[in-house]
Amino acid sequence: MSFINHHAQEITSKILYYGPGMGGKTTNIQYLYYKSSGQLNHDLVAMEMDNERTLFFDFVPFHAGELGAFKLKFHLYSVPGQAFYEASRRLILRGSDGIIFVVDSQINRMDANKESWKELLTDLDAVGMDISQIPLIFQWNKRDCPNIVATSILEETFNPNRFSSFESVARQGIGVLETIDCLIEKILKNLQKNFSSQTNQPSLKI
Repeated sequence: MSFINHHAQEITSKILYYGPGMGGKTTNIQYLYYKSSGQLNHDLVAMEMDNERTLFFDFVPFHAGELGAFKLKFHLYSVPGQAFYEASRRLILRGSDGIIFVVDSQINRMDANKESWKELLTDLDAVGMDISQIPLIFQWNKRDCPNIVATSILEETFNPNRFSSFESVARQGIGVLETIDCLIEKILKNLQKNFSSQTNQPSLKI
């Protein structure tokens, strides 16, 4: 749920990158951080876990326009893909305003993708969140690798409900901005709807 600070006139929303270990979640956030680092007053925050290359979480606030008189900020997080970090994932998942599910397109990572997707559904249920009520984007990452799964198969396997999806090569920045821009647009529509029911139809500037 977005946090509204009336005193500072800011709205802060939370975006979560979810997916299998080493699938590209951290790479997405690192790219966005360095792309926008000139606009930030905060450092990239990370916690390394033992024997785990993927960062435990990343925290990247950045301004993304205005909603009426309120400035918009987004906190970006990634969660560890390993099963034994279940409690940590659920803690970070709670209160998220949108999710980007990062799929590793390599054939030999399909089982890991499927397991992570099942874990997301389980984690959402555990924290009382409905997947149909939260903006979700699929990102088919590592499209530059050899031996990858066709996007048609990825869509059939993970996305029968036809959420928005994007191909990407996160380490090159390809598809990274398009993915998060789409999710932010969906989050802003929800905010606009909520604000419109409480205020006198504020304008939305992005």
